[in-house]
Amino acid sequence: MLTTNGQAPFVTVFMYLGEAKDEQEKHDLALIIEEVLEQRYQGVKNEDGVWVTPAFPKLIYVLEEQNIHEDSPYWYLTQLAAKCTAKRMVPDYISEKKMLELKVDKNGDGHCYTCMGCRSFLTPYVDENGKPKYYGRFNQGVVTINLVDVALSSGGNFDKFWKIFDERLELCHRALLCRHERLKGTLSDAAPILWQHGALARLEKGETIDKLLYGGYSTISLGYAGLYECVKAMTGKSHTDPSATPFALNVMQYMNDACKKWKAMHNIDFSLYGTPLESTTYKFAKCLQKRFGIIEGVTDKGYITNSYHIHVTEPVDAFTKLAFESKFQALSPGGAISYVEVPNMEQNLDAVLQVMKFIYDNIMYAELNTKSDYCQECGWDGEIDVVNEDGKLIWKCPRCGNTDQSKMNVARRTCGYIGTQYWNQGRTQEIKERVLHL
Repeated sequence: MLTTNGQAPFVTVFMYLGEAKDEQEKHDLALIIEEVLEQRYQGVKNEDGVWVTPAFPKLIYVLEEQNIHEDSPYWYLTQLAAKCTAKRMVPDYISEKKMLELKVDKNGDGHCYTCMGCRSFLTPYVDENGKPKYYGRFNQGVVTINLVDVALSSGGNFDKFWKIFDERLELCHRALLCRHERLKGTLSDAAPILWQHGALARLEKGETIDKLLYGGYSTISLGYAGLYECVKAMTGKSHTDPSATPFALNVMQYMNDACKKWKAMHNIDFSLYGTPLESTTYKFAKCLQKRFGIIEGVTDKGYITNSYHIHVTEPVDAFTKLAFESKFQALSPGGAISYVEVPNMEQNLDAVLQVMKFIYDNIMYAELNTKSDYCQECGWDGEIDVVNEDGKLIWKCPRCGNTDQSKMNVARRTCGYIGTQYWNQGRTQEIKERVLHL
């Protein structure tokens, strides 16, 4: 999917049989899902006419009782999704079972719905008629706290940590209110298709959007980054260490408590969000190195870890990783996604299906990362390597040695979205250092 000038729009397609109103609609929806998966499996043609992996649209496939078991009526769609994931890295997977447990509205009803973009989830909301509403709502913006900076600024002293944490959270609070205030007073005329024609609301001409900024109709997000390095700096251990996990969970709960307090103060729906950190990971890492120097296991990389994730270099199997991270994902109501890194699985779809079944029972939202590359110089369609040449990380074809990025197609999961436009040095190092989980 491309625009006329060759750009890929950030679009997410949500494939959920449970949204169908009756059996006929469900049957029709299944046909559409099947065709979408078939087309994505095929890919799109590059300049040489070779089928390659496109970045967009992002696909999300909901795992539910109607498709997760071998005897489920739509199991064939799940098999097709696994085949597509093994080759094209999508679809990603939402567990209806876990989402119904976690996304419960004030009426006590659980709901399954799509994220906005790659991972930003709206919080449960009931309108003035007592009906749940998700489509058409929006987010006011994100401000991200660098947890590593909080830890290092405390010098490892826990009393100082919580004091500095409060100060930084209040700074984020003020910054989020700046975003909110910037939106106040915006007239619906500024974007009629959004505010007047029903994409987000049906306001009158000349009416402000202010009423949509309060009461939970829209959300505003406190992002966070570097939980692993934060815990490492404070305890000397990974947050997967049983003795360090409680501190990591306390940090998560503390941020949720701050969001709850701000929500009560302003009647604005603040929520905690695992920031994607696409390129900011490098900026944060360089700032930390400038302020604190190189600290082994904390600031010695060109990146910091996304949200609550287990560090990319830490050996762990796929099932242990997903089970561990599920505890933290539940504390990220504003959005988060977990992943497992896998080799080429096209000849082992049974293993892909086992991971999908595990996702269904254990974690709300997860994805499988593989590699999907093509060298236009020699036709190599295996993994293109990241190598260090003269202190710089570059992409290099292992067959012909091609290093011209304009003559290769490289697709990698950046952090939710698939990236095909290459990355800064920090993110490239993070991609290079990822260990396999399967």
